Amino acid sequence: MKIVVAPNALKGSLSAAEAAQAMCLGIRRALHDAEIQAIPVADGGDGLIETLAEPLAAERISHTVTGPLGTPTHAVFLYAPDRDLAIIEMAQASGLALLERTQLDALSASSIGTGELISAALDRGCKHIVLGIGGSATTDGATGLATALGIHFENEQGEWISASGANLQLIRHIDVSELDNRLQGVRLEIACDVDNPLLGDQGAAHVYAPQKGASPGEVQQLEDGLRHLSALLEKHTGRDICSLAGGGAAGGAGAGLVALLGATLKPGAQLVLELLEVERAIEQADLVLTCEGQLDYQTRFGKAPAAVASLALKHGVPCIAIAGSLDESAYRLHEDGFDALFSLCPGPVSLQQAIANAAPYLAQTTEQVIRCQQLGRILATGAS
Repeated sequence: MKIVVAPNALKGSLSAAEAAQAMCLGIRRALHDAEIQAIPVADGGDGLIETLAEPLAAERISHTVTGPLGTPTHAVFLYAPDRDLAIIEMAQASGLALLERTQLDALSASSIGTGELISAALDRGCKHIVLGIGGSATTDGATGLATALGIHFENEQGEWISASGANLQLIRHIDVSELDNRLQGVRLEIACDVDNPLLGDQGAAHVYAPQKGASPGEVQQLEDGLRHLSALLEKHTGRDICSLAGGGAAGGAGAGLVALLGATLKPGAQLVLELLEVERAIEQADLVLTCEGQLDYQTRFGKAPAAVASLALKHGVPCIAIAGSLDESAYRLHEDGFDALFSLCPGPVSLQQAIANAAPYLAQTTEQVIRCQQLGRILATGAS
């Protein structure tokens, strides 16, 4: 029996790789001769590097870059030379996790360090760059990132201005004459796991800037700045980016990358599954298992388990999901390719217990899933 194990991370307890290891252990207990292909997956935010390093046989490249508030920070990206591919996480260079809570400054934070990572990937000769934009501390519409790659933003006097959320309204002209020409012919794909537009109540400033330290007044300042930038970008490129799904991701970086660098926004889970060739594995499988920290109706919107289930449904392969928590709405996911849903918790336990014992609980539940599946096969054979 061929089983594909494609779990997402259980945040706060298990990485995707650790979840896969626990699930494989459970399978072996119930079906020791199963042919298992473990493919840890991700949604496309932070966690891309951890998920993709081993399966892509990629090198971890260390690079010192400018952090979100201007201080040097150590960052890592993946380089797969056989594919001319780089995997970059915005969180590594411009992430919230790089700052203490007291340091959060949505107006001052810049994405310049992420642009420096892209430049370092170009130094390696990469022709395909995948950028995960989750977990950023910035709301600068990718102007910092673009600055690192040679684009200049000028004020009314024609002077270059530093890129930050606070300075967006000062921009009067965008000069691309010195844009790094190595970007020509490079496929830049953005792994984006949200569909928020650039502007409005569901946009970059109103939804995400408060998490990055912005006060209500600063949120409005950032909204006005992004609106001003979008008008300039539309004039510069002829493209309306205000309604672009995912344009509001990472403080407007989604929209800025599309307009300034011709990037393509893709659901992060879809990109990860393509890179890992998950569909090819599922085509040849008899059963697919996936897992997530929590399953609910929102899982269908861009989450990795939903993408896995969709591929299983496409190829007529049963798919079973295990979760740390099953919301009442999760059972509506059956129509999306999830044939059965299980909680990994053995009974009423505290959150602390669930986190501490996630690996043994997951192995135990996976074992029972396989035993039920095998029993079903026996019963089906007897009935025929």
